[in-house]
Amino acid sequence: MFQFFNHLLVAALAVVPTLVQGYSDPGACSGACWAHDPAIIQRASDGKYYKFNTGGNMEIATATNLAGPWTLKGFVLTSGSSISNAGSKDCWAPDVTLVNGVYHLYYSVSTFGTQDSAIGLATSTTLDPGSWTDKGSVGVTSSSAKSYNAIDANLIAVGSSYYLNFGSFWHDIYQVQLNAAATKGGGAAAYNIEYDSTGGSPCEGSYMFYYSGYYYLTWSRGVCCGYDKTKPAAGAEYKIMMCRSTSATGSFVDKNGKACTANGGSVLLESHGNIYGPGGQGVFNDKSKGLVLYYHYADTNVGLGDGAYLFGWNVLNWSGGWPSV
Repeated sequence: MFQFFNHLLVAALAVVPTLVQGYSDPGACSGACWAHDPAIIQRASDGKYYKFNTGGNMEIATATNLAGPWTLKGFVLTSGSSISNAGSKDCWAPDVTLVNGVYHLYYSVSTFGTQDSAIGLATSTTLDPGSWTDKGSVGVTSSSAKSYNAIDANLIAVGSSYYLNFGSFWHDIYQVQLNAAATKGGGAAAYNIEYDSTGGSPCEGSYMFYYSGYYYLTWSRGVCCGYDKTKPAAGAEYKIMMCRSTSATGSFVDKNGKACTANGGSVLLESHGNIYGPGGQGVFNDKSKGLVLYYHYADTNVGLGDGAYLFGWNVLNWSGGWPSV
């Protein structure tokens, strides 16, 4: 999520799930399987799957099955964002949620390695290309004067209230309450909900979901990109971390009870076999499969370049109140 690019590659992949080193391999995918910071949602009206990606002003692919075949249909913002920050023509990290009958897509405008960032919103009633209206900034921005970086947004509804999780490096993951329409910041200050002071604080791309009495906070930790140019030390590449809390607004702990604001965090998914650097994750409730973890990853048998990343997904298993794949 911290390095972004334009691409022309549309990858096709078929993967058969197996168990390797304790993790299931990604579910099958065919068609337009390229992914970076994917967002997955099923349209309420007909159950069609939509996949949104970073890059090219956020591409849209559709399928009638999570395994594909995926077909590239177009882009969310063909002319870029109305936000005036640098990077407005190449928006990042889409997050899609249905809010009161309207689809909200939160996106990031920034450039690599800076805090000059803003979170924007586009809305649609259908999810299709050409239907999106750019609403501009939601009022969550950052600069070098802030303790956080305002990218990688994720919305969670808690009753009638909406909270936006965000952050990348710079003290990691923050949260802020939005207004009742989930279109603007509600006026309260943002607060930290995850911080890992080790290794340069390489945490970003949070995603929160609710299951059976707990709110689960997931995030990506490590080096996200450029593996073909500089491969990080073993274990320093992207992996998916998690903590949980009975509250959506704080007190998250890992499996050992360690606070997520004090270097806590348990691994949900990491490199295994030919699956390298999984991250950019989210979770959605599939109408037929239940809770599904989705993410991007590099297949070492295909290539490590950013343009070779692939779409991965796994149905979540549960034991002792914690998910696994």
